[in-house]
Amino acid sequence: MSRWVRVALVAVVAAGLASLPACGNNNSGKIKIAVVTNCTDPFWDLCEAGAKKAAQENDVELLFRQPERMAAEVQKPVIDAWVSQGVSGIAVSVIDPKGQTEDLTLVAKKVPLVTMDNDAPDSGRICYVGVDNKEAGRAVGRLVKKILPNGGTIALFIGSTTSANGQARPAGVLEELATPEANGTRAKHPLRPELEGKYYGKYFLVDGESKTDDGLKERAVTNARDMLNRVDGVPDLCFVGLYAYNPPAILEAVRARSLVGKVKIVGFDENPETLKSITSGDIEGTVVQDPYNYGYKSVEILAAEVKGDRSKRLKGSAAYQVITKDGGPEQDINGLRIKFPKAVDYERTVRDQLKSVGK
Repeated sequence: MSRWVRVALVAVVAAGLASLPACGNNNSGKIKIAVVTNCTDPFWDLCEAGAKKAAQENDVELLFRQPERMAAEVQKPVIDAWVSQGVSGIAVSVIDPKGQTEDLTLVAKKVPLVTMDNDAPDSGRICYVGVDNKEAGRAVGRLVKKILPNGGTIALFIGSTTSANGQARPAGVLEELATPEANGTRAKHPLRPELEGKYYGKYFLVDGESKTDDGLKERAVTNARDMLNRVDGVPDLCFVGLYAYNPPAILEAVRARSLVGKVKIVGFDENPETLKSITSGDIEGTVVQDPYNYGYKSVEILAAEVKGDRSKRLKGSAAYQVITKDGGPEQDINGLRIKFPKAVDYERTVRDQLKSVGK
């Protein structure tokens, strides 16, 4: 797509949004709180459910938008239009912290700003609602070590490595796998010398980096298929999907090759297909956030700010959870109380949350 076409599309979107009625207050007199996600995904449906619950409890009007594509230029006109129309607070899942900080700083000077799921710490935001993504990545690494205790070959898949979570999650995984002797050590695969990569402890990372898909689910499947072709016949394989849609995309590619069970899959986030596949044994486990409470807390915080109440602001990071087929007892890990629910139980929780927004 040419630059001029992109500019035209952004202008059309912005014009459409600007044509909406002014939204600082509606006919009911309620203040309006806006939430803008980074893309469209069932993960954000859960966030919307929590946001709606908080909006009802705090008697505010909710504006909730899931952009159709994970791109800052798609997200920006939504944010700008709502701010210009006078929303009383806005929560944003930041796509590109470095590239968006300047714009978000201007937003934060006009209206209370909360970042969620993905942070921009220098933007002047009130607080961040989300997990420590590096710590959550380390939990993924522990799952990999449990599944392949003697080492093996791994591949990492993620939407982007420009976002804060896109950098922190893979870093956490590899930090957990690394040893002082092998921490990003360049090498050729011992069984397939045409494959170059890096060793992290006993684990060979193909290409030495994550495979990105720019938030495009079709590309996520293609990436997994291409990797399967490259590692054909290699034993002790584990594919790690670090955005919500990645584990189902990997599983689709693995199923097409009749390799379910032979290629281990570890995920991130609570995509319904991921949870169902953990229960069936097709996916080993996933590390989840809490998108329902991301939405709930973001709206609760912003509603309180409008009233001059700063007591709802969060300090520190939220706890992640580790979902497996059989679950396990809670553990204290690096200062956090971590739960290990069974997939079937957590799937029921997610299903109930989605029902509240008709999904």
